[in-house]
Amino acid sequence: MTKTLVTALLALVMTMHPPAPPGFGDDVEFLKSHTRVLLLGRGDAQVAVCPAYQGRVMTSTASGPSGLSLGWIHREHIGAGQLVPHINVFGGEDRFWIGPEGGQFSVFFKKGDPFDLEHWQTPAPVDSDVWTGTEGRGGVRFRKTMRLVNYSGTTFDLEVDRQVHILAPEQIRKFLGVAPAGGAKAVAFESENRITNTGKAPWQKATGLLSVWILGMFPPSPTAIVVIPFRPGPPASLGPVVNDAYFGKVPADRLAVDRNVLFFRADGQYRGKIGLSSRRAKPLLGSYDRANGILTLVQYTLPAGITDYVNSMWEIQKDPYGGDTVNSYNDGPPQPGAKPLGPFYEIETSSPAAALAPGSSLVHMHRTFHFVGSDRDLDPIVRATLGVGLDEIRKALPAR
Repeated sequence: MTKTLVTALLALVMTMHPPAPPGFGDDVEFLKSHTRVLLLGRGDAQVAVCPAYQGRVMTSTASGPSGLSLGWIHREHIGAGQLVPHINVFGGEDRFWIGPEGGQFSVFFKKGDPFDLEHWQTPAPVDSDVWTGTEGRGGVRFRKTMRLVNYSGTTFDLEVDRQVHILAPEQIRKFLGVAPAGGAKAVAFESENRITNTGKAPWQKATGLLSVWILGMFPPSPTAIVVIPFRPGPPASLGPVVNDAYFGKVPADRLAVDRNVLFFRADGQYRGKIGLSSRRAKPLLGSYDRANGILTLVQYTLPAGITDYVNSMWEIQKDPYGGDTVNSYNDGPPQPGAKPLGPFYEIETSSPAAALAPGSSLVHMHRTFHFVGSDRDLDPIVRATLGVGLDEIRKALPAR
């Protein structure tokens, strides 16, 4: 048997029987061996938060310590115990970032530097700084002061007030209008993220604005598909349905656009990113992993009528406030033969651009809901929330 044939057979087996995500208890014990872990719990529903990793939610479970670990954790990087340039990929299914990433108002590139991986640097306050947290009933609160300088030389002084809470079953029903039935299990949590201008000058569009950017990293799977409902309508008034040009156009076998829902493959095998503007986005999106029986939903703050969102494209931009409200990233090798960051996939949400006077604040809510169960259990939930059935999701991007 040739090496090529063996590789092909292994790939087929992985597609048919992909490895299950690790157990939650194993992930928590691993994290505890390297950093402090705060556990939030409501029965079998549990959430693990790490203050040293900027107060991020690292992972969660719907089924107690023996249940699936639903967030993606970069064990290799955490285990090495060394900070690295550009970005420290710890993982986590709700992490706080600041936008924009690219452009003339970027806070990830220094003035005059080219927009490439060599010069890209995640600001330390949202990458490597340790945040301190105060525990309370059902949650934890973090405060962090920071100073950022953008590509154009504007300085921002701000304070972040971040609160993370696990949600009760009645809150899940309230926020989604649906509750798990049959044998489905659920875990849900929210982060409330407030930024305040603590400087003496107002933040103005002419010199650059910031935004709250929350990113969730999840284990990829050959059967995982991101599902994003959007507002239908003519491009002349609403603009393009999707921006898929971040890292080169996404191939047709990885992105399918229906009349009012789009589907994006989340297998961690091909680097690509998509985004939707506030004119197209809705306040709910999610993903479905058939092999592991996981339905994930993300709900976030989407203020009506606001269209100024920072643009994170890696270029000097014609429209620096024509950015996306929601994004999804699928990791993979940045070039043939290169090592991926993970792999993982992401679901991301952003606040509007924050034109804040001194002392003023902006708040962005980001909620994550996981349902674990059979197709019979999950199908009514996905139909009630995302407006499609599991069969439609599978047919949109068939497993290879």
